[in-house]
Amino acid sequence: MAGRFLSAFRHVKSILPEVQAPTRKPSFSERILWTAFALIVYLVMSEIPLYHVTRGADIYFAYRVIFASRRGTLMELGIGPVVTAGLILQILIGGGLIEADLSDREDRALFTVASKFLSIVLAVFQIALFLSTGVWGYLTIMESIVVFIQLLAATLIVILLDEMVQKGWGFGSGISIFIAGGVIQEILWQTFAPVPAPDGTLYGAIPAFIQGIASGDPSSRFLREHGYPDMIGFISTILLLLALIYLQGIRVNIPIAFARYRGYRSQYPIQLLYLSSIPVIFASALFSNIYVGAQILWSNMNRNNDNPWLNWIGMFTTEEGRVTPIGPSLAYYLTPPRSIIGVIQDPVRAIVYITLIAVFCVIFSWTWLTIGGIGASDVARQLVDAGVQIPGYRMTEKTIYSILNKYIPVVGLFGGFLIGLIAGLADLINVFGSGIGILLTVGIIYNYYQILVREHILEMYPGLERIIGGKG
Repeated sequence: MAGRFLSAFRHVKSILPEVQAPTRKPSFSERILWTAFALIVYLVMSEIPLYHVTRGADIYFAYRVIFASRRGTLMELGIGPVVTAGLILQILIGGGLIEADLSDREDRALFTVASKFLSIVLAVFQIALFLSTGVWGYLTIMESIVVFIQLLAATLIVILLDEMVQKGWGFGSGISIFIAGGVIQEILWQTFAPVPAPDGTLYGAIPAFIQGIASGDPSSRFLREHGYPDMIGFISTILLLLALIYLQGIRVNIPIAFARYRGYRSQYPIQLLYLSSIPVIFASALFSNIYVGAQILWSNMNRNNDNPWLNWIGMFTTEEGRVTPIGPSLAYYLTPPRSIIGVIQDPVRAIVYITLIAVFCVIFSWTWLTIGGIGASDVARQLVDAGVQIPGYRMTEKTIYSILNKYIPVVGLFGGFLIGLIAGLADLINVFGSGIGILLTVGIIYNYYQILVREHILEMYPGLERIIGGKG
């Protein structure tokens, strides 16, 4: 039964837009097409400029990748309201502040309604905040209304696309493919963009390198100033992708048996990156909120950087249409230099940034292991409820917990530290799409690979669905 909080959303459900679940299970190819449709709509919306808004200084530049947002377009807010709403509700439920059983169909449906409603509320609040603080410059009342309607409609479309994918029309979640699609688009742009950069060279790393060869100075394109894509960044991106693919395969396999199906055995994998990118998402979300808050204070109360108290929170300067933090200030140390030259110029900033992101990733790893429903005790209870046992041991929750507890806390905390360290180092060498973006994308693609293989096997052998389930 739903708790008091979720029960309050029963009457809200009828007034919110909703995507109906398919009456029959779509075929594998149909689900591929619907997933591709959602991604294409997102990519198109991320290129449509907001009416009445010009692309000026970017308040969110350093953190847009985790929100799959694009400055000055319909995707200005990206998936920010949706992700934030989901995380807030998950934390409240995991912490016991909201009573809900997400294994129950009714509670799960009401959770979706609550998440959708909170996403809309957060979108309205964020739009109103941006309009009131002048993020898009001076707008008349009518222009503000037009911008408000555009962004609210875009947020609703994102919510419905995600719901469409999750309800069985597609694979995985819309949020995941939007993040991966945006990061891949950014990587391709930074690699191949033939447009001129402000310094007169071509922007993309490979076109700039070819231009350097033609001019007889290819070495100047290996390491470029101002954070422009260069060959060092391109090579680092390839190496990071290979390293993450390798790390995804490191795991401990615990043999399990299904009591309901005698003789059927499998393995329960505990990956080194057990929490995937969750710790770095939380850490980045925290840093981004502090960063944006500091920038809003600066833009409204400290434009000349002459307030000594506010300077501790954030000092900024505007360069090439971007608002850039300057130090020493909290906002300055919460963002990486994003180039080897920047690291050489200020190594203290690089060390502080890596230390902060690694430490907070460990903190959030511990927090998520405790309240996220994926700790050793939670997994042990889920396995016992599913009729799973470890061969040679009694099928009790205490026994399975004692075995899982040898691995899950260790890989959870070490994996969180490792993922934070990798993300921090990757940002220092200016990898394309950002270190956090590549971490998210590799994890998403790996999960999609598993989903697609599983669904393809289920379509070929429908009888397996009774054993392993049919959700994708």
